[in-house]
Amino acid sequence: MQTRLLTGKDAKKYYELRLEALLTNPDAFITTYEQEKQRPNPIETTAERLESDISRTIGLFEEESLQGVITIVKESHPKFSHKANLVAMYVSPGSRRKGGAKRLVQDAINTAKALNLEVLHLSVVTDNHPAKNLYNSMGFKSYGIERKAIKLPNRYLDEEHMELFLEE
Repeated sequence: MQTRLLTGKDAKKYYELRLEALLTNPDAFITTYEQEKQRPNPIETTAERLESDISRTIGLFEEESLQGVITIVKESHPKFSHKANLVAMYVSPGSRRKGGAKRLVQDAINTAKALNLEVLHLSVVTDNHPAKNLYNSMGFKSYGIERKAIKLPNRYLDEEHMELFLEE
């Protein structure tokens, strides 16, 4: 497995993986599959997002097949410019438990350091124990639980907020 930054040329592969993620692990994402499918010009808008100045998306590949992603979104306000959020983390079921998720998070940390960021934040649904274990193993620390953070048609999900200080 290899990782690299995605560009607009990867938009179709990213969009297809995003749809898979929304179907496979719907509770892990705010956007629903139906919402994503209704976006106008999804490949073009995905390409624009992959070329954005405020974010970097890292892809995990097995040969030429995109199997995982993680996105770093930098804060835009000058007083918050030392921080970023990790979002949209996903690895295809067939590529899990092979070290790819850890590699994606490590590459995100390295990319954040190269961008002179100081703090990474992320949120994870509290019952997503594999993800929480991964983030803990990479040095992220919990700083709070948001109860009823996500409202679904018949239930709520709590989210754990985690942070990693890159320079300590």
